[in-house]
Amino acid sequence: MTGKREYGDYQTPISFAEKICGYLISEKKIKPSVVIEPTCGIGNFLECSLSFNADEYYGIEINPEYCTYCKNRIPDERVKIINDDFFSFNLKGLTQNTADTLVIGNPPWVTNSSLSSLGSSNIPVKTNFKKLKGLDAITGASNFDICEFIILKLIHDFRDTSTVIAMLCKMSVARNIFKEVKRNNISFEYFNILEFDANKVFGINTCACILVIKLSNKYHTNDICHVYSIEDYKNIKYSFGYLNGRFVSNIQMQNYDFDGICCLKWRQGIKHDCSKIMELSIQDGILYNGKKEAVDIEDTILFPLIKSSMIKKPVINSFSKYVLVTQKKVREKTEYLQKLVPKTWNYLNNNIELFNARKSTIYHGAPPFSMFGVGDYSYMKFKVAISGFYKKPLFSLLYDVNQKPVMTDDTCYFICFDNYEMAYVAMLLLNSTPVQEFLLSIAFLDAKRPYTKKILERLCFTKIFSVISYQILQETEKHLGLDHYITEDMYTLFQSSPVFQRTEQLKLC
Repeated sequence: MTGKREYGDYQTPISFAEKICGYLISEKKIKPSVVIEPTCGIGNFLECSLSFNADEYYGIEINPEYCTYCKNRIPDERVKIINDDFFSFNLKGLTQNTADTLVIGNPPWVTNSSLSSLGSSNIPVKTNFKKLKGLDAITGASNFDICEFIILKLIHDFRDTSTVIAMLCKMSVARNIFKEVKRNNISFEYFNILEFDANKVFGINTCACILVIKLSNKYHTNDICHVYSIEDYKNIKYSFGYLNGRFVSNIQMQNYDFDGICCLKWRQGIKHDCSKIMELSIQDGILYNGKKEAVDIEDTILFPLIKSSMIKKPVINSFSKYVLVTQKKVREKTEYLQKLVPKTWNYLNNNIELFNARKSTIYHGAPPFSMFGVGDYSYMKFKVAISGFYKKPLFSLLYDVNQKPVMTDDTCYFICFDNYEMAYVAMLLLNSTPVQEFLLSIAFLDAKRPYTKKILERLCFTKIFSVISYQILQETEKHLGLDHYITEDMYTLFQSSPVFQRTEQLKLC
């Protein structure tokens, strides 16, 4: 059969499909007259859904071998298998009776960029369906799960009906769908999520769930989504959703409210997509690149580098890796390097084929050896940074004893300061227990990057000041294993900084 990866092919075990159908019958009292499985695969859900005793069953499947298998497997005259592409098929046109329709299934768990890299045609027509702007529309933010696209298409197709949609998906997909449903003011009677062990069911390591939404032809909505376990669907595990217009990952953990708009500008680290050439390490006083070649270049545009995996201490001032930074701002011409650092210029040109092989569209039409995520802020000497990847948020103060600006990679986020004392206070504030608890209540720990720029931009320092005392900073300093350095005057000076005195910030918080 055609490769599984192209179709995002994780066939639902029959026992698990039976469990889900049983839940819909016993707990949700679903009695459909029509059952549709939009990507039916080998038909496990279709076979199990016969327990609903519906009048009509439809399975849509692009793989002709699967279609033949399903027809032979389920010789029930009510079941019709259609060999077609879901993305162009008029699913709603199958039936006029949308009042008693159940759409059930397990859509492909694969992203559009993954399919594109395989040269697959089994993808939707490219559209900016989330209305992203600027660079987000052409970079990683525009990458989405095919599963997410399918479920959103189903919701839009059956909008303003009482159709029930029950789909297996990643937890991150379910949350995105909840946000999109709310953003588009789509009415629903209920929106529930049941977590299950994807490793046990499919042998894959991801956070997964069954998303069950009943749409409505009357105005119904809820700002909160309850999460259950498929093993215990009577009791709520936790809830996420909107509180006062702000998205919260765990409403039960909301002990502190620091939500607002951050006065300090959170930045993302540099992006170059050419680590073998741009990133170097020092051994016995000799620079080596990622190809393990000794490199003889000037140190003028060579800076200390911190990657996400290196953020393990609250203060970092020694470094094992370095990075070449070719620009002061995005899309700045790079020819000046030929005179400024001739040996570096020759080194870069000797490896120009690797730069030309970079696939991201952001480099198209840009000067040679271009980078992104670079600006005046990159050259600030004191930064407080966090890895986007770790589950527990740790903020590190970064500086170089030789006074060179410290760079981070694009998986890190940071704020900048002119002096050590201000950066030190910020690091303690962000590592304090109340701020840590607040971040855990708004971040999703099962996401690839729990801590993003959007999450960090919600930290309102004026609200933090109202809770965090100098004594808490002392306790935080001790908890982090740091020698005593903080003073009450340092904290007072930090609070009195003009950036925190803006009246618009006070209104927004």
